[in-house]
Amino acid sequence: MSDDLERLLTIQAPTAERPLLGLTVLVVEDSRFASEAMRLLCLRSGARIRRADSLSSARKHLRVYRPNVVIVDLGLPDGSGAELIDELSHARPRVDVVLGMSGDSGAEALAIAAGADGFIEKPISSLGAFQECVLSCLPDGVRPEGLHAVSSDEINPDPIALQDDFVHIADLLTTEGGENLLDYIAQFLSGVARTAGDAEMEVAAKALVAQREQGLPYGSDVARIAGLVQSRIEPRKVI
Repeated sequence: MSDDLERLLTIQAPTAERPLLGLTVLVVEDSRFASEAMRLLCLRSGARIRRADSLSSARKHLRVYRPNVVIVDLGLPDGSGAELIDELSHARPRVDVVLGMSGDSGAEALAIAAGADGFIEKPISSLGAFQECVLSCLPDGVRPEGLHAVSSDEINPDPIALQDDFVHIADLLTTEGGENLLDYIAQFLSGVARTAGDAEMEVAAKALVAQREQGLPYGSDVARIAGLVQSRIEPRKVI
């Protein structure tokens, strides 16, 4: 082994502080706020990160390079993340780790059934919990020996990313996208609200889901959500 290669491998060796050093993570997530949380978790852990915001974007990424870890949100604008998990779990060669992710704990069974190695329930802000989830799913030969996640640090995503999510939804609410668009808006807001600890928004989003599932009128629920979204955008306009 040359001196240069030996030095490079030494630099890239995982450490207790950065146990995911040397890994590339593809995060498939449509929320800017949730993506920012994952970015901080990956970078603080030493991993390189790439992001896709849809199934089609993720597939384009995967045609160009092969990440070590793929983290897939179950609710995406162009379909279910379970579709991509199923594709990745059957691909050869297979990526080292495929993780499902959702703000709905009930989605774990869907992710595992599709072939995921593990599941992340949003919100996740604990650096140690994130590292342990990835490390525990790494196959033998890839998992660094003798390293265990011990960090108790919490990450705090940039609130500007959260407002970007609300601006996105405000735009969608003015779009004639049909019934499926309302389902997507409700699912998206429920996950974002849970990640941000916004109980009022989460309750409103879940109320819209319930009304639609029961076939009941939902116009007032959409109006309520529109008002809540606008109230969360207004502070940025004032600044």
